[in-house]
Amino acid sequence: MEKNKPIVIGVAGGSGSGKTSVTRSICDRFKETSILVIEQDAYYKDQSDLPFEERLKTNYDHPFAFDNNLLIEHLKQLIEYKSVEKPVYDYKVHNRSSETIHVEPKEVIIVEGILILEDANLVDLMDIKVFVDTDADLRIIRRLLRDIKERGRTLESVIDQYIQVVRPAHMQFIEPSKRYADLIIPEGGENHVAVDIMASKIENILAKNSIK
Repeated sequence: MEKNKPIVIGVAGGSGSGKTSVTRSICDRFKETSILVIEQDAYYKDQSDLPFEERLKTNYDHPFAFDNNLLIEHLKQLIEYKSVEKPVYDYKVHNRSSETIHVEPKEVIIVEGILILEDANLVDLMDIKVFVDTDADLRIIRRLLRDIKERGRTLESVIDQYIQVVRPAHMQFIEPSKRYADLIIPEGGENHVAVDIMASKIENILAKNSIK
């Protein structure tokens, strides 16, 4: 019997908005169901042609930073139940790693990233589009903690980047993409009502697929 098309869910929102906590909350509801998470962050462009000093200037909050063509290609393959080699990005050297991660297709695919609703070709592949809407003060605090702890950044560099790059990009690209969302979730994964709604919707689709 032919398999049903996987459910593709887009989870967007500004840096530090709580996209990951929403994704984790959804995954926790479906421990018996196979869910695949694809992070847009893994698809930053390869910058091997640039010296390290130039790579330091990369604006990671701009649409041009992403290799969406590769992400779209991989999503289409996963939708056809074909495996892919997901890239790995190394933030310490500001470049794509030579390593990849082998990814097998699953029933539910969650695509998570700040700008996934900004690209119309990506949006066309999604069945459900979510925007996690969180106040700027919470987002900058979360970004500070993450970049210092996980990416080896200094406090000064994170604040400077936020003022010079992150905030302007959010206002220009990320915030306007909210209009394409089917569901807007305030405050991330702590919004249990919204997560419940998402879980119920996924359950209904899976149930319908199972009886076809």
